[in-house]
Amino acid sequence: MKSKPKRETVDLAGFPDLVVIYLGMRVNTLIGIKTLLGFGPKITRAVDANPDGLLLHENLLYSLRHVGMRQYWRDFNSLETWSRSEPHRIWWQNFLRDSGGTGFWHETYFRRGGFEAVYIDMARRTGLARFAPVEPARGAMFSARKRAGLAGEARTESAVSEADLYSS
Repeated sequence: MKSKPKRETVDLAGFPDLVVIYLGMRVNTLIGIKTLLGFGPKITRAVDANPDGLLLHENLLYSLRHVGMRQYWRDFNSLETWSRSEPHRIWWQNFLRDSGGTGFWHETYFRRGGFEAVYIDMARRTGLARFAPVEPARGAMFSARKRAGLAGEARTESAVSEADLYSS
């Protein structure tokens, strides 16, 4: 006898400022395998530390050379504060100095509306970059807060300034 599918949904009333971020790292060169494998334990430790505002972390496999994660955050301020603190700030500074044979991207989606994304050294376009115009992440497009069109200034200093990143 056939059974009817169990159809469910979620009540997000308690999460008005929910933010979902997808992140990915793609191996571009042989050395990129080492870089990718080195990040796994670091990310696990960071998630296990239970950062304030992180509701859920899930690992994803896009392909054998492209892995990622999906995270649900209570609000953008929590995500931004974590991304500008240790250990993430140091990871980001080091990655922007040398991507280690990998490409990295993230796309952020806001329950109240809006998106923002950044792509670094991606050998092949992915996600929003496959259909939307791509432009340099400079000026107003340098910070996630500005790309998302969010008001206010970041609560903490950026991991790397635009001047420092592009001056060398």
